[in-house]
Amino acid sequence: MPHLLDRRAALFGLGATTLLPACSASPAGAQVVSGRGAGLPDFADLAERVLPAVVNIAVSSEQPGGQVPPELRGTPFERYFRERRGNRQQVQGAGSGFVIDPTGYVVTNNHVVGQASRVVVSLQDGTEIPARVVGTDELTDLALLRIESRSALTAVPWNSGSVRVGQWVMAAGNPFGLGGTVTTGIVSARGRDIGTGPFDDFIQTDAAINPGNSGGPLFNLAGEVIGINTAIYSPTGASAGIGFATPAELAKPVIEGLRRDGRVERGWLGVAVQDLNPEAPRGRRGVQIQGVERNSPAGRAGLRPGDVVTALNGERVETSRNLIRSVAGIAPGQSVRLTLTRDGRQQDVNVQVGRRPPGGGQGQQQQQ
Repeated sequence: MPHLLDRRAALFGLGATTLLPACSASPAGAQVVSGRGAGLPDFADLAERVLPAVVNIAVSSEQPGGQVPPELRGTPFERYFRERRGNRQQVQGAGSGFVIDPTGYVVTNNHVVGQASRVVVSLQDGTEIPARVVGTDELTDLALLRIESRSALTAVPWNSGSVRVGQWVMAAGNPFGLGGTVTTGIVSARGRDIGTGPFDDFIQTDAAINPGNSGGPLFNLAGEVIGINTAIYSPTGASAGIGFATPAELAKPVIEGLRRDGRVERGWLGVAVQDLNPEAPRGRRGVQIQGVERNSPAGRAGLRPGDVVTALNGERVETSRNLIRSVAGIAPGQSVRLTLTRDGRQQDVNVQVGRRPPGGGQGQQQQQ
């Protein structure tokens, strides 16, 4: 099953670039060597150029102490643990990140910083700088940090083009706390849904990603960030050649929102939804409402359990993920037109979109 990369198991990766003729250069200047290994890009120049923007992130948080393990209850050791009740113990963690602005903005995963009471960013030259969490977004597992440096920092740009299956990529980060590590591979697949939430749209890569790589960048040969390493599929917790990265096209607007407002606001209806006839041909599917929250936008608009939503503002809706992501992209306060089937009859219902509360359901029946 997929694992998050910080303290638990192994994580992500994904990338982009094309094979080039022997001895030619990519747009990033990565040379393709001839002879032995012909056709493979030389990542040395790329690594030298982008690594100064890749950072290590150390976090510490406090958790309640004094918990009595079940196997020690009723033993002489129980008193010792109870005397520690009320004390708090420090929990350490580590991850990766990258600088997107020379003034000190750093992108990482939300699960890296979590509920950390202290975050320290380490640059490639060993400089350690305390970081402030600007904002986090649980649904996309993204976070934005700010550090204050006496000099301008090296920053890397977001990818603005397309990502293709088979493209070369390079992952960089802090696996197992080793710091400044790069691995290479290709984009194995796109649009992966690994069951972590309604915004799953991961890039899959075979570039080696391990615990500590969380939040690190996935580069194309042009030195652009095409993804943020987030999770891995592994039976052991270590890299098994299947990593997942949040694509830049999804991450960039979230990070911009965090930088501007410190949070991301998403539209919300207040319904539990489930795919209807998922095996049916396209054009004959829909999203069935399983439940409606009281005093929610959907409740005030008169939506009912059993209604089948087929379109939003005239655009066909065939999956729960499609509906959730479409509504999430609408600013709270705006009205949308839902086309639905009720008791065999089609009708349109106008709903004023609300503000999505923290959290949200996962799995086949999802909250929207």
